[in-house]
Parts: sequence; structure tokens; C-alpha cells
Amino acid sequence: MILAGDVGATKTMLGLFASDGPGVSLVRQRTFLSSAYNGLTPMLQEFLHGDHEIHAACFGVAGPVIEGAAEVTNLSWTIRAAALASDLHIPDVRLINDLVALGHGVLCLTEKDFLVLNHGQAVAGANAALIAAGTGLGECTLYCGGAGYTPIPAEAGHADFAPYDDASLELLAYLRRHGPVGVELVVSGMGIVNIYDFLRDRGELPESSLIKERMGKSDHAAVIAQAGTNGECALCARALQIFISAYGAEAGNLALRSLALGGIYVGGGIARKLANRLCDGSFMKAFVNKDRQAEMLSRVPVRVILNENAPLLGAARYLTQHS
Repeated sequence: MILAGDVGATKTMLGLFASDGPGVSLVRQRTFLSSAYNGLTPMLQEFLHGDHEIHAACFGVAGPVIEGAAEVTNLSWTIRAAALASDLHIPDVRLINDLVALGHGVLCLTEKDFLVLNHGQAVAGANAALIAAGTGLGECTLYCGGAGYTPIPAEAGHADFAPYDDASLELLAYLRRHGPVGVELVVSGMGIVNIYDFLRDRGELPESSLIKERMGKSDHAAVIAQAGTNGECALCARALQIFISAYGAEAGNLALRSLALGGIYVGGGIARKLANRLCDGSFMKAFVNKDRQAEMLSRVPVRVILNENAPLLGAARYLTQHS
């Protein structure tokens, strides 16, 4: 039996898999609220109950993994592979970046697991890439070598945000009041809230008292996204419009940086929840708006990952290939 996990700042998904050679089959899984625990070990102990003998484990972690240790970005957890192995009596424990896990997971999926934003025309033997906005922003190149795709980890969400029009230039100036502006301060759940605050403070549109009341009781980004999608609030709709354009622009940047002519995959919970909005054309308009490379980018296949288990499957697949 092998154990796999997708460890994020907001939620953590854990799964037990039966391993049969190169393949794995899910036995059971559970999703946890990350902030309800003071670390990964007590969560794992609750999940496992000591019912199974685990011979290997792999966790995709939302943060940089260096020498078997990871600091979870946007959550005060430090995870060490050696400590987990000792605490849980698991002989082989691996930590990988969460986008690397998603990269391995994408390779397990079928066409029904995707929503196509741009059919394009994939170039055989070319790189592909992943971008996933959630609590933060993750990016990963799928390097195409002789033995197939290899996910290359990155912390690109903390690279500088690049404005692409007058509104985003003003947004950058607004956010810079508090220090450096990484792209995840715009393209993420917190980014949706930052954009909303920017528009509200600028006085472009009035703030609804009803929306303000809802945000006092629930996740701000979720409230803004819902109200912006159903047309209930003009301010929320405008914030969502800017967010989707920023998401598309950064996805286009990633395609250029990694020369991902094999395709761009858009993952994360926000993309799944906003799938219909991503199809309205604004994402792809920003994606291809790149000076002299617009025509090349128009041929890049772009697909939203609909299967929320992809990172979990990827962590399990990683074990079968690296044990």
C-alpha cells in the first residue's frame, strides 16, 4: 500500500493506493482543512488509523522542496521527509512540489478530464506547462525529453507581476504600497480580493452592502467570484474580469518562457469553479496578446484540468516511477 497527498495552504487531500507494478488504484481518500492541524503528522495519523501497512509515501507540497524539507507557503508548516518516515514508520517518504505532482497527474488523465479553451495544434516533442491558481499561484514546465515529460519545479508565483494594460498598471501601483508585488498577489484567491479592494478604493463602482455582509461571514474570494459570475454585483464582475485577464496573461508568459508548444494546462480549484467564465474569450485574448508572438501562441493548446484528484494521482504515480 502507498500513501499520497496534495498538501495546500487551504486544504490537504490524502489517498491510499494499492500499487500493482506501474499502475495504482485508489482505495480511499479524504480532504482535510489544513489550518485545523498544527502539522501534517497529526493529520496523517488521523487518516491512517494504523489500519494499513504503508511501504512508501509521497506528498506534493505547495512550496519549495529543498533537501527533503518543505516550508508550506501561506501556512506555518515545516515538513521533513525523514521526520515523517520516523513518526509514521514508513520506510520511504518523498516530498515534491505540488505542481510537480500535478504534472505527473496530468499524464494519467484522459480527454474527459479536460475543458478545452483553445484547441490549437500541439508540436510533437515540444515542452508543455502547467499553471494553477488557488490560495497562491503555482507554475511548472513539463520538459519533453527522450523518455517523455519531466515536470520541472519552480516558484514562479513569487516572480514580479507584469502589468499588461492601464488598469493592471494602476493595480500594480496600488499593491506596491505594501512592498514587492509577486504575480500571485494578483493571480490567486487572494488576488481576486486584492483586485476587488483596488477597484473599491478607486471608487470605480459602488460596493454592495449585501456583498460586504456576505464577505464578513464567508471566504471573500468565493463571495466575489460567485457574485461576479451570476451578475449580482457589478464591482465583483469587474474584479473577476480583471482577474481572468491577468490569469490569461500570466499563462501566456509561461508559454513563452517554457516554449510550451505542446500545450498549457490550467489547474487548481479556481479554474474549475470559473470554467464557464474562462471560456468567454477574455482569458485567451490576454494569453495571445504578446507583441510579435501572438500568432505562435494562438496555436498552443490550452486546457483546464477538471479532475481535482490529478495532484493526488500524480504523487502516487511519482512513487511508482521513483521507488
